[in-house]
Amino acid sequence: MTSFDDLLSGRPLVAILRGVPVARALELARAVWDSGLGVVEVPIQTPAAVEVLRELAGHGQPVGAGTVRTPEQVAVAAEAGAVFTVAPGFDAEVARASHDAGLPHLPGVATATDVHHALKAGCGWLKAFPAGSLGPGWLREMRGPFPEARFVATGGVGAHNARAYLDAGAAALGVGGAVTRDGGLAELLEVLRHG
Repeated sequence: MTSFDDLLSGRPLVAILRGVPVARALELARAVWDSGLGVVEVPIQTPAAVEVLRELAGHGQPVGAGTVRTPEQVAVAAEAGAVFTVAPGFDAEVARASHDAGLPHLPGVATATDVHHALKAGCGWLKAFPAGSLGPGWLREMRGPFPEARFVATGGVGAHNARAYLDAGAAALGVGGAVTRDGGLAELLEVLRHG
């Protein structure tokens, strides 16, 4: 099983392509892959999104499935070629199904209880969500009791605050809206390249 340590080593960006048509998704994904700074996540809430995931997964680069909330969705993600799964919250059954399918799982966490249970379930990388509401301070504070956790700050993150989350200890950033709007990805990649 590929691990997030491998997937996100030197790649601080998880570009979330939610509701993006396939041609635009491929254009954005190529820019992310060519930068060497990230991986791509496609939330699979609709059949059309599953097809986008399937198309992107065919290009030999790591693509994950997002908004995976049931074991059934894990199976759909695996069949479509995802190499990891992401969820908005922590669900032990989903984490187990994902690990059983050979896919590392990134569950959403927002409390110390969430972090504790997710770590206990074998998830060493956790999605701090919604990061925009939690704030960079939350990451600093969670690293005290949970030094082994690696956090991907997700939700409300863009070029304007990316550095604050990385400085607070985020191992990576999950970015959706700021990546899909015109010029947003280029701005963010610039920040990640040069701080």
